Amino acid sequence: MRRIVSYNVNGIRAAMKKGFMEWVNAVDADVICIQETKAQGDQIPIMDFEFAGYKTYTFSAVKKGYSGVAILTKQEPDHVEYGMGIQKYDDEGRFIRADYGDFSVVSVYHPSGSSGDLRQAFKMQWLNDFQNYIDELKKSRPNLIIAGDYNICHKPIDIHDPIRNAKSSGFLPEEREWIDQFQKSGFIDSFRAFNQEPHHYSWWSYRANARANNKGWRIDYIMVSEQNKDLMKRAIILPEAKQSDHCPIVLDIDF
Repeated sequence: MRRIVSYNVNGIRAAMKKGFMEWVNAVDADVICIQETKAQGDQIPIMDFEFAGYKTYTFSAVKKGYSGVAILTKQEPDHVEYGMGIQKYDDEGRFIRADYGDFSVVSVYHPSGSSGDLRQAFKMQWLNDFQNYIDELKKSRPNLIIAGDYNICHKPIDIHDPIRNAKSSGFLPEEREWIDQFQKSGFIDSFRAFNQEPHHYSWWSYRANARANNKGWRIDYIMVSEQNKDLMKRAIILPEAKQSDHCPIVLDIDF
């Protein structure tokens, strides 16, 4: 069995100062998908990860201190793909893929649209292009595990206040519809396959004591190709880990 973890660390260097290595050692994952490293390759503590037993693959944004994804893995992948081959997205360091035999694990950081109309339009264009990219990728790599920060709450159960956030980026009808369509294209939201309870979130605002009051959003997902449903053993969220405004999410799967 493999343990796959996804964690938006909101800055890898900041997370390191908040006990990230202790958490890495404790969680004992086979693959850790990281988003929002906010670091260039030479600013990522590769030696610390190596000491903990991980090989590190990173894909940074051109702009310093912004975005960026990484994969930490105990087993060396057969191949690592950096980016999607679409420059405007690859310049922002949003996608990295590691192949292991028939399976591929992706760490993805979907754009946020919360800063205004321009970025919201960018996000919607990305979602469309991402779906097309994945549809194409599935032809050669059908067994996909797409882990990351999707920056979208799918359903009212996934957000603490669906009424007041009905017009907020991250919970807009067109974004939620995109998640619907993405799942219909052949993916399972691994957490919801095991847990239908409310009040499970993966991100909390730093404002208004949101985390202490559990006023959160579930915007991080590990999506699994539908045909591998029976290989999933467990999926959980780890809100006790506090190296970031997000928390890690976990999938145990036989592959």
